[in-house]
Amino acid sequence: MGELHLQIYVERIRREYGCEVDSGKPKVAYREAITTPIDVSYQHKKQTGGAGQYAKIYARMEPIPLSEGVNYEFVDDVTGGSIPKEYIPSCDKGFQEQIKEGLLIGEPIVGLRMIVTDGDYHPVDSSDMAFKICAMTLIRENYHKASPVVLEPIMKLEVSVPEEFQGAASGLINQRRGMILNATNESGYAIIVAESPLADMFGFATDLRSCSQGKGEFTMEFARYAPIPKLIQEELVKKYQLERAEKNK
Repeated sequence: MGELHLQIYVERIRREYGCEVDSGKPKVAYREAITTPIDVSYQHKKQTGGAGQYAKIYARMEPIPLSEGVNYEFVDDVTGGSIPKEYIPSCDKGFQEQIKEGLLIGEPIVGLRMIVTDGDYHPVDSSDMAFKICAMTLIRENYHKASPVVLEPIMKLEVSVPEEFQGAASGLINQRRGMILNATNESGYAIIVAESPLADMFGFATDLRSCSQGKGEFTMEFARYAPIPKLIQEELVKKYQLERAEKNK
């Protein structure tokens, strides 16, 4: 179902049933990623009346190139038994749990390699839960030191318009932070191949029809993720922080 179908259904609901409908832009599937490799450590220590909790992890956080298409990788590089083998899976589980929600805008963290290099444990107070909590907190406490960025989905476009509207269609793409990769002409039609951020593509179908007397068409498919411009990232981070503050009231 395309944007035009949705607009028609929204209008029909208003006209035929007298119901007002709130409509807006779909949610964009942003992602987060670190850009700088760093060596980190964290000690989780909690003492209650009985047995306490104790775990210590030394690790290295590394970004995985987006081109590899790997969201997460765990490496056990512990030697000498500083962390017993039975607690290594708990470290992995803690990391995976924490990357479900990033700290910039609350989106999943991708392209992250966690290498556990060393640690410490207590024969009584250490447990699977202690190491899982330690692993989660290790990422939370050090995430911002690794220069995290927001990633946005980039879409591949193929726009077809009559040749006389090629300039107008190219202008629309440029206005939406798009980058034209190729343009050819076939049988009186211009075929424009481009890449553009998904966040700026909502409403494109309507604008394309308007600038081409209803003759323009386009197809769109996911191409890749790419870092978002800094100013837009700052706006998203600010919006996320305000939303969290409202929820916590």
